[in-house]
Amino acid sequence: MNRDEVIKDLAGKWIEKADKDLLSAKRELSFSDPVTETVCFHSQQAAEKYLKSFLVCHQIYFTKTHKIVDLLELCSTIEPSFKEELEDADSLTDYAVEVRYPDAVPEPEIEDAKKAIEIAEKVKSFVSARLKF
Repeated sequence: MNRDEVIKDLAGKWIEKADKDLLSAKRELSFSDPVTETVCFHSQQAAEKYLKSFLVCHQIYFTKTHKIVDLLELCSTIEPSFKEELEDADSLTDYAVEVRYPDAVPEPEIEDAKKAIEIAEKVKSFVSARLKF
């Protein structure tokens, strides 16, 4: 496998993981009594991984982070429209860690969970339209 194939393969693996997170969020939301923190967590994870796939594809180093704003900043070094078009994605950041602990943040409402999925889907569409492959 040459270097470009390795990069494409790794970026594809990030996308596969992100797709599974998004699917998990949607499945959970489909229940009559969804666990909204789970929906929001997986939506955040999906958005994070889609952004990381873009960075991998462009060979941009990133640290282990859940901060969407930091990832958008890095993506913007390649395409400045990331920060403007996806600025609402940073609202998912608290769902990465904080939502998993009692009393850290209020439990998300159903509308919060729906919005989280909507944002993750927006990130997916935006990134997918800009990947090299």
